[in-house]
Formats: sequence, C-alpha cells, structure tokens
Amino acid sequence: MIFLTDTQTSSRFELPIRVYIEDTDAGGIVFHAKYLHYMERARTEWIRSEGVGLRAGLEHNISYVVQRMNINYRAPAKLDDQLLVTAEPDDFSRVWMAFRQRVYRASDRQLLCDAEVRVACIALDTGRPQRLPENMLEILQRTA
Repeated sequence: MIFLTDTQTSSRFELPIRVYIEDTDAGGIVFHAKYLHYMERARTEWIRSEGVGLRAGLEHNISYVVQRMNINYRAPAKLDDQLLVTAEPDDFSRVWMAFRQRVYRASDRQLLCDAEVRVACIALDTGRPQRLPENMLEILQRTA
C-alpha cells in the first residue's frame, strides 16, 4: 500500500474530486476510464492555476492531445470517496509536455492510481505537431 505524505504534495497541483454514482459500475467501484477524466481535469486546472486560459489557445489554432499514457491501477475508488488528483509537470520538449499524475483517496491518502502522461501541442487546423507557446514553455521551465 502506498500513501501520500505531506512532503510529496509540495510541488504538485492537487484537485479534490468526489466520486458520484455516474463514475461507478453496478458494484459502486469507479470505472477504469473515469480515472482518465479525473487526470484530464487536474491537468486543465493546473494550467488555469498558472494563468493560462484554454480558450486563448483555441483562438490561436492551438490544442493539446494526449500522445502517450502509462497507467497503473493499484486499488479501487468507490462511490462517495473524496479523491485528490495530482498533476505534476515532469519533462518537456518544444512540442510536448509530460506529467506525473496520481489519484489518492483523501481519507487515508492511499494511492489508488498513478500515470505518466505525455501531452502534445498540435495545430487545430492540420492536427500536426506545433511548438508549445512561449508562455507554456516558461511555465514548464519553472515547474518541471
């Protein structure tokens, strides 16, 4: 069993999320794909917390897509659990950024799921790789 400690959260963005019935199967266990939704929300809120609006990127023909993900399910989340979902920039290049992400049960800080996620920057009109915007590169240089 892996638990979250206070020192592990110092450089990570955390997003609290409640597990609702819509997130679970008939037995009240969180459906595996819902963890991807939780992680997407945490990455989105991380970038908002850094002052970057996603609509601005869309207006400039920029979008971000998950290019690669390695995910480990360790223990189940259940109906009504309060979760903490983290997003921590880990690495980047001119066209992608990588995150370490984790999902913990808030009540006992047990690690339920962890993932390595690589997100690519693309041009909306062509779907081809595009250089990360300068403001994003500055944020990644400071946080990764």
